[in-house]
Order: sequence, then C-alpha cells, then structure tokens
Amino acid sequence: MTLKKIFLSVAFTFITVFNIPAQADPSAFTSGSYQQILAANANRPFMLVVWSINCPSCLKDMELLSHIHKSRPDLKMIMLAADEPGATEQIQQILKKHQLTGIENWAYADDNTEKLQYEIDPKWYGELPRTYFFDKAHQRTGVSGVLTQEDYDAMFAKILKF
Repeated sequence: MTLKKIFLSVAFTFITVFNIPAQADPSAFTSGSYQQILAANANRPFMLVVWSINCPSCLKDMELLSHIHKSRPDLKMIMLAADEPGATEQIQQILKKHQLTGIENWAYADDNTEKLQYEIDPKWYGELPRTYFFDKAHQRTGVSGVLTQEDYDAMFAKILKF
C-alpha cells in the first residue's frame, strides 16, 4: 500500500469517526451564474436568499433560515452572499455558526455587483436581505427585507402548490 493510499484511508476514517461535515467554499457567483442556478433547478421550486455579512437584518434572519432548512428539507434553499470577493472566510463562519454550510452556497466573485444584481433582477436596487421564491415553472416572487415564519410559510404554500 502506498503512502498516499494510507494517508487517504486514515483521513477518511478520521472524518467518518468524528463526523466532520465538509465545508466547501461558496461557489463563485459571476456573470452567468444566475442562469446556471435556474438551469440546475429546472422544474423544481426553490428559494434564493441574497444576504451579506455587513447586513444586520440578514444576520438576524440566519437563525430562522437555519430552522427552516432543518424543518423543510424538501425545499431547496440556495444562499447567495452579496459581499466582496475577499470575504469568503467571514461568510463561511456565519454559515457554519447557523448550520447552513451543507446547502448550496454562492458568493459574489466579481467587483461589479451592480451587474450581478441586474442579472438576477433588473428591478432590484440591491437592498438586503432579498429573497426570491421560485415555483417549479420558475415564476418568481422577490421580497426585500426581513421575513417572519408566517411570511415564509405563505410563500412556500404558493410555490409548492404549483
């Protein structure tokens, strides 16, 4: 057995025994990423949450989003951090703290944030938090600001019934 195989088997055993979840960096959100998300979720309802490490309302909302993720595993939730490209470590810390590292995560990887915002929604001016609810036909509803559990439940009922 080669040294590489021994190392890999020990690492696999260590991760398995200690149940360490994988924490990949968020995917790089660049021009075209929004269309990639839509294509990857064709015929599937989902929720896209746009947030920032510098948005107090967004950070306050993380606990509720974590609760929703745990209680509604059937609902696809995608998180998009609208921060400067160098903020990956802070983004990961927040996601880890709220147990949201296991879902699909993206982060802006382009300094031209206005262009990225426009690709997502030409009528959106960048206010955060911003949540988009997509039904399986990808008819979307965008909502700015903090949402309550009741707000989320009403939107889920709307997008999941289609």
